[in-house]
Amino acid sequence: MKIGIEAQRIFRSNKHGMDYVVLKEILHLQKIDTRNEYYIFVKPGPDRCVNDTFNFHVIEVKCPSYPLWEQWALPRAASDLGVDILHCTSNTAPIFTSIPLVLTLHDIIFLEPRDKNNKSVYQNMGWLYRRLVVPRILNKCRRIITVSNYEYENIVTKLNIPRHRMRMIYNGYNEWFQPINDTECAYGKYIRKSGFFFFLGNTDPKKNSERTIQAFAKYLKLSSVKRELLIADLSNDIIDDILKRNNIEYAREYIVPAGYVDNKDLVSIYNAAFAFLYTSLRESFGIPLLEAMACGTPVITSNTSSMPEVAGVDSALIDPTDVNSITDMMLRLENDGEYYSRIREYGLQRVNMFSWNHTAELLLSLYAEVYNEI
Repeated sequence: MKIGIEAQRIFRSNKHGMDYVVLKEILHLQKIDTRNEYYIFVKPGPDRCVNDTFNFHVIEVKCPSYPLWEQWALPRAASDLGVDILHCTSNTAPIFTSIPLVLTLHDIIFLEPRDKNNKSVYQNMGWLYRRLVVPRILNKCRRIITVSNYEYENIVTKLNIPRHRMRMIYNGYNEWFQPINDTECAYGKYIRKSGFFFFLGNTDPKKNSERTIQAFAKYLKLSSVKRELLIADLSNDIIDDILKRNNIEYAREYIVPAGYVDNKDLVSIYNAAFAFLYTSLRESFGIPLLEAMACGTPVITSNTSSMPEVAGVDSALIDPTDVNSITDMMLRLENDGEYYSRIREYGLQRVNMFSWNHTAELLLSLYAEVYNEI
C-alpha cells in the first residue's frame, strides 16, 4: 500500500492535542510496519520530529494558510505521488479529491451550540471552517475514526453515519510519563515548590477555566494547607479578569501562570503536583488524563462526555458545572490520605489499557481493510 498521512502541523514548535496524536501514530507505525510505503504530508516548521526511513517519506508542502494547504496543496501533492489512501487526521479533509479518504473525526463539537463568550479569533475561525467542510466530506470517507465510545455514539446518532464505516480507536500516552525520582526538578522553571494543583487552562469555554478558578478560590478559604495552583496556557490578563469578575482577587497570590509548558517538562510537573485538575465540560478523549495517571498523580476530572470512559468510573469524578463539587473533591484528596492513595493506584492500573503501539496496530489493520475494498 502507498499510504498518505496528513500531518500538517507536527513540525511547529508549540504543538497541541491533535498534533501529538498523529505524531505518535506515525512514530509507532514506523516501528511496526516495514512493508508498506508512507508519505507524511507536513507544513515546513522548526521541529523536525519525524525522520525519513526507507519506507517513510516526509513531504514538506508549502502553502500560506491552513484551508488552502488542505483543500488545494495537499490533494495535489498526494495525487502526484499516487497514494492509494489518504488519512486526514484533524477533523477535516479535502472536499475535491478522488483519493480514497480515511478521516479521524476527534469530535463534533463544532456542530454543537457555540458559546458566545469565546473571543478567540483562531478558535472561532477553526469552528467555522469545520462547520463548512465536514458535512461535505463525510459521505466521501471510506472510514471515519473517532477516539472514544462516547464520541462514536455521538457521531453515529447526530450525523447518521452507518456503523460499518465507523471505527473507534483509543489514543495512547507517551511511555516516558511515569513516576520518577525527579532530581533535576524541571518543574522549578514554573513554580517554586512541589505539592501544587495543576490545571491546563484555555480560553475555550469548554475547558471550564472560570469555574475551576472559582473552585480553587473556595478551596483556599476552607483548606488549612492552601496549596498553590499552577495554570498552563492562560495569560495573566485572563486570570486577573476572572478573579476580578468573581470578586476573588484574594486567590491571586496562590495562582502561578506557567504560560506554554514544554512537553518535556510535563513529566516533572505531573510528578511534583499534588493533583491534576481536568475539569472540562466536554472532551472527546483526554490524553492529559492518562499522562497524569501514568505519573501516579491523582486526577480530578468530570463526569461528562468521554472523561469517565478514559479515567474510569472509580476515579475522582466531579460535576464540572458545580463549583462546590470541584472544591469538595480537592479537599477530600487533601484530607483523606486513604482515598488519595486509592485514586493514585487506580490511575496507575487504569493506564495499562492504553498504548500508542496498539493504536498503530489498529490503524494498520484499518488501512488494509480500506485498501482491499478499492
